[in-house]
Amino acid sequence: MNKILKIFSKEYGSINQAALLLGFFAFLSQVLALFRDRAFAHFIGPGATLDIYYSAFRIPDLIFISIASLASITVLIPFIIAKLPASVDGEEENITSEARKYLNDIFTVFFIMMIFVSAVAFFLMPFFVSLIAPGFDHQMQSKVVDLSRIMLLSPILMGLSNLFGTITQLFRKFFIYSLSPILYNFGIIFGVIFFYPNFGIKGLAFGVALGAFLHFVIQVWASSGCGFKPKFSFNINFHDIKRTILISLPRTFGLAFNNISIIFIIALASYLKDGSISVFNLSFNLQSVPLNIIGISYAVAAFPTLTKSIILGKMDEFKNHLKSASRAIIFWSIPITFLFIVLRAQIVRVILGSPTFSWENTRLVAASLAVFSISVVAQGMIALLSRAYYAKGDTKTPLTVNFLCSVFIVILSFVFIYIFENNITFRYFIEALLKVSDIPGTKVLMLPLAYSTGTILNFILHWFFVRRDFMGGESFITKTFFQSLGASFFLGLTAYISLNILSPIFGTITFWGVFLQGFISGVLGILVAILVLHLLKNEELQEIIKTLKTKFWQAKILAPTQEEL
Repeated sequence: MNKILKIFSKEYGSINQAALLLGFFAFLSQVLALFRDRAFAHFIGPGATLDIYYSAFRIPDLIFISIASLASITVLIPFIIAKLPASVDGEEENITSEARKYLNDIFTVFFIMMIFVSAVAFFLMPFFVSLIAPGFDHQMQSKVVDLSRIMLLSPILMGLSNLFGTITQLFRKFFIYSLSPILYNFGIIFGVIFFYPNFGIKGLAFGVALGAFLHFVIQVWASSGCGFKPKFSFNINFHDIKRTILISLPRTFGLAFNNISIIFIIALASYLKDGSISVFNLSFNLQSVPLNIIGISYAVAAFPTLTKSIILGKMDEFKNHLKSASRAIIFWSIPITFLFIVLRAQIVRVILGSPTFSWENTRLVAASLAVFSISVVAQGMIALLSRAYYAKGDTKTPLTVNFLCSVFIVILSFVFIYIFENNITFRYFIEALLKVSDIPGTKVLMLPLAYSTGTILNFILHWFFVRRDFMGGESFITKTFFQSLGASFFLGLTAYISLNILSPIFGTITFWGVFLQGFISGVLGILVAILVLHLLKNEELQEIIKTLKTKFWQAKILAPTQEEL
């Protein structure tokens, strides 16, 4: 048991080592998230009920992202470390009275703020719902109000859990910390399978509350084991609280803007065909799997190193680490994009396919997934490049870019739907390209198209400013981008040809037939891509092979913040 526990506390040797471990834990969490979505598809299916559920999430999610990020791990840990004694090797030994006082002050202010905001949201929920889902009839809006009010328990519990998670990370209880999102998804799945049949649609909200409670309990237990038991402060040091909030605000606004743009998209989708919100969310969740495993993992793994380099004034080291992480994200993400586009129907059918999830649902979600996939590279790079500014202490640049692009996404949503409705040529082109011309509800595809377009612009702007502010105009991803793009082209071509050969052999009716043709095609495509990269003497491939030969599982895990999980 001691050997198992030591796996989660050893020092990491490189960004690749930490990122591989982060990716592993993100993968476990994402697998459970896929089981969650399959439960939704099997027991409920795309339609009005699932639309109500996803709409009900918007306000609680916005509260959590906005308020929880004010006391996020990224912000709190530097404050706490500054108040801790350090051992010879620079690691924290225990929580001093000064650090304990700071944590109790944060806990008190944060708890009061969460309760107050949630109480206000509880009473104003009918007004909020009329903005979130204006296209729903009165009965559907009433159900959204009921579910949202139950789900308000989630930001309170998960926000406090996020605060306790600061302690578990500080004392390197990374294994326990990483269990939280897994338990959260387990609670939601339990709600779908057991609460929904007994309590109806409210059972889905009870499942969310259960997941948030499990998320909270595991962090409370872990932080108590570290010697921290929060107490309410009656003599709060508002100077420290003010400093914490001022540093957090730009990042909070940046996270909130993206969530608000999603709210606008959901509001627009509420006017479309029943199930449109479900299609958008299910495909969005699927494209988030490679994003969380690759983009977020490398971004979080790189952040401490980037911050340390900035503090020590080692700009050459900072540039090298930023280049390395950027190239790694490009290296992994572009092939995944091609795989998701070519194998989209197989991916959706294997993960979500069930009697209540029709072939039409499969094709529509698959088409939406393909559109989302074109921005996976951009989303991963944004996560990293924004952290380059956070490491420097500059939160205004990412905030400005995120705000402008969030507004752009909302505007594009209206523009694309208008063009889709009024320009037959454009509509036929999109439907023919994605092979959905014979099914209803294709208008919803304009929403992921707007999101992806705005996200790609966001990446381009981040890339431009990072080149200007940190790299002296150097183009630091061009070589890797074109090498990965070339290999991915052959990957996609091989997978596409293989699909056409294997489809008549395995058929498209049974689960195993769809799975085997997708799996074999994907493996063949990946092998061809590896061969091409080897012939091109790709540096990232050589680095990955070198990392895999080391004992990377002994690396210390750097866990992402819970907003990102």
